[in-house]
Amino acid sequence: MTLRTIDSLGQLQGKRVIVRCDLNVPLEDGRITDDGRVRASLPTLTALIEQGARVVVVSHLGRPDGEPNPKYSLQAVAVRLGELLERDVAFATDTTGQSATDAVGRLADGDVVVLENLRFNPGETSKDDAEREAFARELAALGDVLVSDGFGVVHRKQASVYDLARILPSAAGLLIATELDVLDRLTETPEKPYTVVLGGSKVSDKLGVIGHLLPRVDSLLIGGGMLFTFLAAQGHPVGASLLESDQLDTVRGYLDEAERRGVKIVLPTDIVVASKFGADADHVVTAADAIEDTPFGSAGLGLDIGPDTAAAFADIIRSSKTVFWNGPMGVFELAPFAEGTRTIAASLTEVDGLSVVGGGDSAAAVRILGFNDDQFGHISTGGGASLEFLEGKRLPGLEVLGWQ
Repeated sequence: MTLRTIDSLGQLQGKRVIVRCDLNVPLEDGRITDDGRVRASLPTLTALIEQGARVVVVSHLGRPDGEPNPKYSLQAVAVRLGELLERDVAFATDTTGQSATDAVGRLADGDVVVLENLRFNPGETSKDDAEREAFARELAALGDVLVSDGFGVVHRKQASVYDLARILPSAAGLLIATELDVLDRLTETPEKPYTVVLGGSKVSDKLGVIGHLLPRVDSLLIGGGMLFTFLAAQGHPVGASLLESDQLDTVRGYLDEAERRGVKIVLPTDIVVASKFGADADHVVTAADAIEDTPFGSAGLGLDIGPDTAAAFADIIRSSKTVFWNGPMGVFELAPFAEGTRTIAASLTEVDGLSVVGGGDSAAAVRILGFNDDQFGHISTGGGASLEFLEGKRLPGLEVLGWQ
């Protein structure tokens, strides 16, 4: 990698440093329910503060569709950031308007301000290059250099991620450097045995990862909603479970390729099947090939891997030296269907090697289920970015920083 780092920006004392973070945290009634991404931004922000930089934090939150919406304000994030940094953090009520200009102008060396949600401006996510660049130039007027540290958005060609880095002297922050180091170990130098655990709802979201990693891994464990397309590809009935019929041939191709390569694709042997989607649903455990033999018949919904499968997956994970996990094993938000995900998370904490939780729903799951970040080797802050990296895709937010 030839990624430009903060050191390449030279002396930063007194300079206005725009830091593109990913502070897209979940909010409930204005309260942050998971501050993992805010915590992940601290090493870079602390390093800049200690250098005497005047730190201007920018981020998006949610999808406000290019218009101001109090529901997606970053004000609560600014408050939490101040608590974690143990210092005053100012907040501007706009992104490039008078409030932002005044707040940045008041900064002294080592001060921090958070600007309002970038996505309140349609230029941030515009598909029109000129509109996007115009917004980036408005942002650039507020800073002298850019430190890009929002790993969760580096796969997006957006104004603050791509265009701004072409206008200002720019470099990657410590979080991006850490994420890339871990992902490089997963793709280039994984210690064996190497196991990848994939879950989540759609198999179509993971096909690129499966194809790119098959030559590298020893075992591929399949759970979540995507498992039913694999079962159907083998000719098993799946009731009313999630199924992507248009991916059956592709899945069969990967099953054949795995067999040729000697890679174990491990599918569930038992499933938790429910009468409906809900925490109060009647549910039973049944063999994976007998979903429609339950009392619910063809209306049965598979909502979690079964206990035998979870135990088998855990044994494989614990015996591995490198594990990458992306996607819950079931509907972990509902207590009756959380045990598969809980068992997988617990087994990752026991890996004697590198265990990586691949961001997104997986990161949310481990925290909701009571695990601490430091129990894992690494929890990624970017589920989509991690997957696209592992697919071998080009990531514009990294390429603009010199990454090849």
